[in-house]
Amino acid sequence: MTERSDPGNLSLDILDRLPEHIDDVALARQIDGYWQDVTLGAFHGQILDFAKGLIAAGVKAGDRVVILSKTRYEWTVADYAIWWIGATTVPVYETSSVAQIEWILKDSGAVAAIVESATHEASVKEAKSKHLKNVWCIDSGAFDEITAGGTKVSDSDVEARRSALTSTTLATLIYTSGTTGKPKGCKLTHGNFRSELEAATQQLPELFGAKDASTLLFLPLAHVFARIIPVGSIRAGVKVGHTADIKDLPRHLGDFQPTFVLAVPRVFEKVFNSASTKAYANGRGKVFDRAAQTAIAYSKALDNGGPGLVLRGQHKVFDGLVYGKIREALGGKAQWAISGGAPLGERLAHFYRGIGLTILEGYGLTETTAALCVNTPSDQRIGTVGRPMPGTEVRVSSDGELSFRGPQIFTGYWNNDEATAEALDPDGWFATGDLGEVDADGYVRITGRRKEIIVTAGGKNVAPAVLEERVRTHPYVSQCLVVGDGKPFVAALVTIDTESWTGSLKDPDLKAEIQKAIDDANSQVSQAEAIRKFKIMPADWTEANGYLTPSYKVKRNAVLRDFHDTVEALFTR
Repeated sequence: MTERSDPGNLSLDILDRLPEHIDDVALARQIDGYWQDVTLGAFHGQILDFAKGLIAAGVKAGDRVVILSKTRYEWTVADYAIWWIGATTVPVYETSSVAQIEWILKDSGAVAAIVESATHEASVKEAKSKHLKNVWCIDSGAFDEITAGGTKVSDSDVEARRSALTSTTLATLIYTSGTTGKPKGCKLTHGNFRSELEAATQQLPELFGAKDASTLLFLPLAHVFARIIPVGSIRAGVKVGHTADIKDLPRHLGDFQPTFVLAVPRVFEKVFNSASTKAYANGRGKVFDRAAQTAIAYSKALDNGGPGLVLRGQHKVFDGLVYGKIREALGGKAQWAISGGAPLGERLAHFYRGIGLTILEGYGLTETTAALCVNTPSDQRIGTVGRPMPGTEVRVSSDGELSFRGPQIFTGYWNNDEATAEALDPDGWFATGDLGEVDADGYVRITGRRKEIIVTAGGKNVAPAVLEERVRTHPYVSQCLVVGDGKPFVAALVTIDTESWTGSLKDPDLKAEIQKAIDDANSQVSQAEAIRKFKIMPADWTEANGYLTPSYKVKRNAVLRDFHDTVEALFTR
């Protein structure tokens, strides 16, 4: 394993840049519907003022402070201020239930909470916690209140806290959203973040080092994948914007015009499906389908000697008719995108690269401070999650489970030594729970989740993710869950995207379309692994009804528990 010098603490990302870049634009925030630039110096000043307020309120080094809010500028200011005084940020998804909030408050022992709205404030107060001393609400003037309270705290008091930070200081406790059981708090240090960012910015200079680089955040900052991006951007001098208004996201993207974006696969699926649905509604569905096929073929040709004259001509025609409009939907300037959180699928990856937006798929977990592997603009192999980051090692166990070792690996689970011992061995190897393989060139491919492998009655091992990803690419499909553990064959539960399909869920035409999606998925696997039957569910699975995690993963156990009879009926004659 490559040894690194001490990576330092997160305050250095700002302080190292401040002397030469104090007047550079670091962020942009929305005020009354307009983007207003924020210089690095102004951002630093706000962090210090907020940090003083936290000290005045009695937040000590090592204390945990909850942030419960949508993605917004204030989230990042508060995060840095908490770090600056040696405290630990505990992010909570703004969609969390009272029971989830109560568990995190209790387990973390948080002494304060910064929440976005009166609704969040009520939820935190309902979630009883003997440790909680302060609850501040952003919408009710929390920033002015906290800042005003710190006017008597000196710069030297703040600097004393900041200068005591080390790479081993705990930066954050991120509770895994989890598809089963109570969330576990992952302990990530300043050194974990800094090591991850050193590798990421080194690996992706086309994104983080480009002139006038910018990115617009819209994923929840409670997720480590979204959290790492503003920190890396501030470190590299990339302009960062925040928005949580997903319904109005196209307008925000158009106004902000990011040079790269990050999203989970579901977002890229929705963009593709929306474009397809709109084309069919306008009587241009067949044109869109041909354009999509051409884009995929064009991308594949890039890996095999380059596209020929005819394909280049077709691609040029469709660029004006179709591709340019899709790029405009993402702001018009983005050449790169980063995808993580779940498998993307080769078809979508080729489609987007074929239209001029290369999606760089990576792989990581909360426990690994985001990325362990990533495809890069100069080193990409579609269908894989790239090679391990610099300084990161990978190995595959006898049963196919991937383990990694590197400086971005967490230090363990908060208050849970048993779970820590299961995940981390004494030599620092972290067992991911994911199945995969490493090819001769070092590229990592994820093949499934160890605990989700289906074993049919005939003894066939089936990795459901391969089938689920493929079915989900159909414009009418929202989610797919493959079932069949202990059963004579494989089947699937399918939910419908009602924005794309506006008719009856019992329409024979819909069933025929879903059968096409099933047939397409089955073409990727053996006959023994193929989906033999499916059921269209009466309602979609969402985070609100408890069947999706905040990162859009299906909670398999919850679905199987609540729809047990539906599943059993698929296997009953």
